[in-house]
Amino acid sequence: MRTLGGQLPLALAVTLALGAGAARAQDLSASYEGAPVRFGQGEAHTVVRTDADGKPVSIGIVFSESALAGLPAGDKDMAPAYQLAMPSSGPQTVVDHVVINWEGHGHPPPGVYDVPHFDFHFYLVSPALRQQVAFGNEGESGDPRQQPPAALLPAGYVVPPGTAVPQMGVHAVNPAAPEFQQQPFTATFIYGYHNQQQTFVEPMVALSFLQSKPSFSAAVARPASYGKAGVYPASYSVTYDAAKLRYEVALQDLR
Repeated sequence: MRTLGGQLPLALAVTLALGAGAARAQDLSASYEGAPVRFGQGEAHTVVRTDADGKPVSIGIVFSESALAGLPAGDKDMAPAYQLAMPSSGPQTVVDHVVINWEGHGHPPPGVYDVPHFDFHFYLVSPALRQQVAFGNEGESGDPRQQPPAALLPAGYVVPPGTAVPQMGVHAVNPAAPEFQQQPFTATFIYGYHNQQQTFVEPMVALSFLQSKPSFSAAVARPASYGKAGVYPASYSVTYDAAKLRYEVALQDLR
């Protein structure tokens, strides 16, 4: 093709420019879903949602309304657990896998979390490493060797004695949360550690709150730093979709 002065013909140059602009404007927003797992009388799966640039903006657990029915009564010392894999495609996140723990009898402290609820654990470590987490007793969370460095603990959070759970870790709670101020427990956000390393983040949600079919979101207190490189939530949500008859508990506003 002959050109004038070594330049592309004007019409071709305009076409190429428009094509490049269209490519840049391509919308890469999508939802990537993990394999479903039987949960109650329904199913649950993970989901990662991306923005127009293809970057992850939320990591969630989606489960059918029927999942709240037919849950096992269970022994109060043995909470039924449901392990969910992350999506096999889409962007990688800091979350390795998810475990839903059904606490049909609640757990300590009394008057706070002793109501039926779910622990939605988003683990930063592999199942093999998680299963190696062991303690002599639940009081070991008060041991200095299990207290995380200040930089990994959000302001106001504490790791009290009595929160060391095998195959989980120690649990950091916010004493200023409403449930510690004599208000009914609805939903809260917890951080987990083992051997002074971050191992999970955990929205914890009361069954009664889910049954109210909420549209809830709240800011997440963030530590100064994280032990695993990646983006972490600045908020979380608990929502009910009346059209699809399902719930979603999600880590949102990843940054």
